[in-house]
Amino acid sequence: MKNKIIAYSKPSSQSTRSQGVWLKGVMAVLLLLSVGIAQPLQPVNLGSTANFAILAGSLVSNVPNSAVTGDIGLSPAAGANITGFGAAEVTGIVYTVDETGPAGSVASASMLTTAKGDITIAYNDAAGRTPIPVGVFLDPGAGDIGGMTLIAGLYKFTSSLAISGSDLTLTGSDTDVWIFQIASEMIVANGIQVILAGGALPANIFWQVGTSATLGTTCVFQGTILADQSISMNTGATLNGRALARIAAVTIEGSTVTRPSLVTTSVDNDEMLPEVAVLSQNFPNPFNPSTTIKYQLPVTSQVKLAVTDMLGQEVSVLVDGVQNAGDYQLAWDARNYASGIYFYRLEAGSSVSVRRMLYLK
Repeated sequence: MKNKIIAYSKPSSQSTRSQGVWLKGVMAVLLLLSVGIAQPLQPVNLGSTANFAILAGSLVSNVPNSAVTGDIGLSPAAGANITGFGAAEVTGIVYTVDETGPAGSVASASMLTTAKGDITIAYNDAAGRTPIPVGVFLDPGAGDIGGMTLIAGLYKFTSSLAISGSDLTLTGSDTDVWIFQIASEMIVANGIQVILAGGALPANIFWQVGTSATLGTTCVFQGTILADQSISMNTGATLNGRALARIAAVTIEGSTVTRPSLVTTSVDNDEMLPEVAVLSQNFPNPFNPSTTIKYQLPVTSQVKLAVTDMLGQEVSVLVDGVQNAGDYQLAWDARNYASGIYFYRLEAGSSVSVRRMLYLK
């Protein structure tokens, strides 16, 4: 199977920067003539960590208001080191090693020990994948892949990885897998988005980070981060994936973290439906004055889709009734509301999902 890397850069009005970005784009486009041979990748086996949205070793801290869909865990540090979460900010279970955790948390030291061990197994699996990348799969973009379009495959960065300047696009099918082996840190610039095309899924994207990962303000990131040290999400960052820190902390600030859902084929094999209701990130985000919200239902369900403000107060109910299994999308017009951060919450049967959106007038 022949794989290609497609890259482009966005224009800049600053001449010096423009020349540098343009040159980077031209060199990257020349890679279209290069061909790499790659075997189909299998996803990284996350073991018992698959149910977690956040799992860390020393600290899990939050600056409200955030929205986490999936479980949260901390080990070996005490439960008291899970800080800043309000009751409405977590859709999932908070697991601790002792009884000092936040209200409603569950002490399960042995389960967390297993989960932390599974992080190490998954981290080593991602770091040890072979064959060792060469050619266009080795240090693409000289370590900064902002503005590029990458097909599925195994990528290796011998130093740090940056995503800056413009958005990154990952294009492939819903069965394609991306694994990024990063020797040291990963830094995603403010406002950058990782865009998925062609049916690519966050569940099939893995970032193995040799030291620590930082997601900039309001960036939108896709996939599971397996960091040896810490993971930091700055104000308003969105992660459609998991933040799994092997040794140190996971810190978030008004962020959205949504554990990916597995996708299976429906019984009539005519379409792909999720095992549970799936709420997608609104688009565009940030937006002005309207945005589109999409979701999928695996079965006929009683559905409520509502928008709340930063205080958790309901400001708009978009859906409230029974809906059949399938794909849905609708628009929310916010022209009569104040600019700022809002949350949209989908209740479908026993499934609850929450995502953050930013309205900028």
